[in-house]
Parts: sequence; C-alpha cells; structure tokens
Amino acid sequence: MAATRRRRPIALAAACATAVTLGATALAATSASAAEVPLKGYELTWGIKQSYRTYVTGMAAGSFTPEGGATQAKDNGAFTFGNGTGTYDSEAHTVSLGFEGGLKIASKLHGFELALSDVKFDSKAAKVTADVTKSGATQQDVPLAEVTVTRDMKDMATKLTKEAADVFGSSSYSGAAGDPLTVVEKKTESPSPSTSTSTTPSGTPSTSASPTPSQTPSTTPSTSPSQSTSATPSPTGADASGDITDGTLGWGVKQSFRTYVVDGVAKGRITVSGGASQAAGNGIFTFVDGTGTYDTDADTLNASFKGSVNFKGHEENGSYGLDLTLSDLKAELDGGSGKLTADVNSLGEKSDDVTLAELKPKSADLTAKNDVITLDDVTTTLTKAGAEAFGGFYQAGAELDPVDLSVALSEDAELPDTDPSSSTGATGGTGTGGTGTTGAAGTTGSTTGGVTGGLASTGSDVPVTALGAAAAATVAAGAGVVFAVRRRRATDSVQS
Repeated sequence: MAATRRRRPIALAAACATAVTLGATALAATSASAAEVPLKGYELTWGIKQSYRTYVTGMAAGSFTPEGGATQAKDNGAFTFGNGTGTYDSEAHTVSLGFEGGLKIASKLHGFELALSDVKFDSKAAKVTADVTKSGATQQDVPLAEVTVTRDMKDMATKLTKEAADVFGSSSYSGAAGDPLTVVEKKTESPSPSTSTSTTPSGTPSTSASPTPSQTPSTTPSTSPSQSTSATPSPTGADASGDITDGTLGWGVKQSFRTYVVDGVAKGRITVSGGASQAAGNGIFTFVDGTGTYDTDADTLNASFKGSVNFKGHEENGSYGLDLTLSDLKAELDGGSGKLTADVNSLGEKSDDVTLAELKPKSADLTAKNDVITLDDVTTTLTKAGAEAFGGFYQAGAELDPVDLSVALSEDAELPDTDPSSSTGATGGTGTGGTGTTGAAGTTGSTTGGVTGGLASTGSDVPVTALGAAAAATVAAGAGVVFAVRRRRATDSVQS
C-alpha cells in the first residue's frame, strides 16, 4: 500500500466532481419529461396490527371482509391491495401510489363497523393513508401509519398514528408499532432495467458489459507459484506464521454512498473516530492498529482494525433517518477468498460481526516483503447481510469500493504511509442540512419516516423496484459518465 495509493482520492476529487456535473448535464435535457414517470401493476401488503386482527376475530367475534380485489392471507393474516398506479419522481426519487380494493371490519358483539378504501402510499410523506367510512360518514386520506421507507420497499416498519387510534378504537395504538408494510411491483417477468447487464453485480446501472473483477473464477489463484516462496522467512527474520504487530485497512465503503450522504439528498455528514481517518475530498477511510494472525504457508490472514465511521443524514427536528456506524472491521482471507466484517449500529440497533462483503484478492498467495504483507485493490462484493445493514440501499452482489490492506509481521517492520492530509477523528464531510454529532457510538435517530421518503438513489444507483425502463434509461445516461471515470480510475491505478 504505497503512499501514492492513499493519495488517489485527492487526485481524483476534481475529476469525480466533473463527472457528476457531466452526468447531471446529460440528465438535464430529459429531466422535464422524466421527473414524473408513470407506474402501474403494484400491490401493497399490510396487516395493520396483528393484535388488532386477533381482537377483532377473537374477543369481538367480528370479521374482516376484503372487497374490490383486496385479499387477506390465510390464518387471519395481512391484507393485500392490488392494481396500484401512480408516479415515480426521478428527481426526488420518491413514489406515490394508489391501490384498488377495500376492507370492511365489523363486530355486532362490540357494536362497530368501518370500512377502508382508496389505500395510498407516499414515500415522500412516508405515510400510508386510506379513506375511512365510520358511523355513516367518510373521511378521505386519513393517515393511518408513518412508514420507515427503504429502497426496496419491503417489510418497512410502521408506526400507527393518532388518527389510526381513533379509527380502530384504542388510544393505546397511537404511536404503537404496526405490522410491516411491503410495496412491490407484480409482473410475470422481472421488470428490472438492469436485465441487459445482469452479468454485472454492481448496484449501479452499468453501461458496460465487460466482466467485473468479482467475476474472476475462484479457481484462478490455484495456478499461483509453489508455496516455497511464501514459506521463506523475510530478510528481517519474520516467521512464516505468527501474530500481526500492526496494520492498516483502507476502504471507502462505496463512493456513491459517500456522495449521497454528504452531497446528495441526505444532506448529512460523515464522522470518523477511534483512530480512523478519512482522505480529503470525501475520500476513503483508513482503519488502524491492526492485530491478528497470519500464515504465509497456508495463505491465511485474520486481522482486526480499530476506528469507526458514522454516516448521518436526513435530519428532521434533531432526529436522523440515517444514522449508521461501522466499527471493529475485520478482514479474513483463506486461499484467495475471504470476508469483511464489522459491528453495525443502525439507528441505535447494534449487530456484531456482520459480514458486509466477500473479498477477492488478485492472488491467493500471501507474500511478505520487508516483513509486511500488502494487498491492494481487493475486490469487495456486498452480501445479503451487508445489503440489510445498509437498509436495502443496494442489492446483494453490488460491487463496493476495493479494500487496501497492509499488515506488519514484526515490530521493526514499517507500514506504507497513509494519506497525510487525512482528517482523524473529525467530520469527513458536511452537507447543507443537519448538524450531526460525532457518531462513533451510533447516536440513536428517529425511526419514524425512515429515509424521509427517499428511496436512496445514491450517486449513480437507482431504486430498482420503483423504476420503469424509461426512467432507468434517463438516469443511466448521466450515470454512464461517472461509471466511465471509475473504470478509468482503476486503469490509472494499475498503470501507476
């Protein structure tokens, strides 16, 4: 990991900014027509609240009667409303949908009868509404729940409103958690605009059909030279296996995600702490004080690194819809493959040792030079658990930023210098909205409204489940410029 390697984000900051500008220019010509993209064929599934369904059919001896094409899952399950139509706003990255079907809820024993119809979901407002008929009177567009919006719009958390408490007849429902809500497009064939480039696992709409590094067959490294080289002690006397004395790990998570947090609609900030640093220009992060073990004979390495990074955005009244902290990063390699794990704290909920990405180094052979093992441009591919950690912003299989890794095998070994202009324990970038606090511990943010209705079209990524082909093509026109710059960056780094 040479010093020039760490300065790469600075050298490219201006180029990336130019690329984004060019992408925006490409979009300008079609933005007027693409701002409102028609949607159809969607369905919404929501159970209101399980305890409410149990009360109606149990103690109240009542019933639920779906009408007009609405259905209810067996065993007193959730309700589904179909034929959803509406629009996708390709500038704000939000959807507004209305659904057909209704639901009658009645109990003669407890003396109530009400009906829900014209169910609507608005990701910008982060709410689900319905027309409510009760006691012979109909009230339109009653907000029943606030929704924690996610990019894939599946199993979104809901919180019942005061109005819902009035509708369903229990003051205890006000502010209570409702059932998860899902909005999906129903088609016989996959509508994903990325079908033509399905060989690319990246979360971005690729304009190139060339294979990505993650497509390299895993058997390739098996043709590496014999292990006699790696088994030979280094000139300063490090053993073929032992403890790691120091180390650094460089990783940017995903460039488009950093852009989304700092310069995009999240209007937020990135904060590093605990010894971690971030390169200037909203660059990559460096985690330090590596410890662990290595074995150059077996080509295995297990290393843990100190430092944390916090992403915070979508501030509203002092609460944040995005508050994500990654810490205790660990890299494990075994014979040419491996994984990257981290402790994840999202909106106050912590999960330890989450496997964020699969790792694929250029070679399976771990070779020490001057008692230092260095691996550059290790391919990282997002896992399913990683996709969940990022709130569904990206799909599993998306290509993340590459990892750079250097570990010292002896006390006398010298690691490559990291970028001297990095900021340690300071805010990596600031947007125009929100004044996030230092986030090493993952300050708890409000789960109400989720990502403030946005479907997290981060950088050149698009909300796959919400886009029709026309909108995807429009966004891809601008994204292609950024994609080309990324490819060029990879080529330049190899040449340097």
